[in-house]
Amino acid sequence: MKTVWIVLGIIALIALMAGGWLISGLNHVVRLDETVNSAWAQVENQLQRRNDLIPNLVNTVKGYAGHEKGIFMEVTRLRSQWGKAQTREEKIETANQTTGALSRLLLVAENYPDLKANQNFLALQSQLEGTENRIAVERMRYNNSVKVFNAYRRTVFGSLFAAMRGLNQPRQYFEVAETARAVPQVKF
Repeated sequence: MKTVWIVLGIIALIALMAGGWLISGLNHVVRLDETVNSAWAQVENQLQRRNDLIPNLVNTVKGYAGHEKGIFMEVTRLRSQWGKAQTREEKIETANQTTGALSRLLLVAENYPDLKANQNFLALQSQLEGTENRIAVERMRYNNSVKVFNAYRRTVFGSLFAAMRGLNQPRQYFEVAETARAVPQVKF
């Protein structure tokens, strides 16, 4: 009889350990998913900050460079498009296009000496540069979270836990647009 109790105790202990391991694994994949979601929310926060700065920057530059309509229209269109984007993939694509358009806008501004000396423009340019740096940092944090999540869901037990929680799809990295990889031409 004593042996039966010992065997039952061992079985109960093994069952408790297996249950604890299962619960821990299921909770871990959820924490990783929430880390990715939180990191994405921070990226969106910084992208929204940039979107809020764009009208001020565009209006300041527009006052000096009225005939540069194309770039203003593109920046305004992309700003609106970002607000309409529904998925992460659409927002990533629009954010990358906006980065390129803002670079061209700042290049246009370089052609106007009075504008380069304007305090409003300098303050907005500084805020935009700071925002771009923040976006880069948050994008890096997001990509690190995606890396950890995707690596975990590719492990033997991680894929099991992710499937059990319905989180078996890999998350998309926030990658640089192809146009950003081109070497800029500096001409004097």
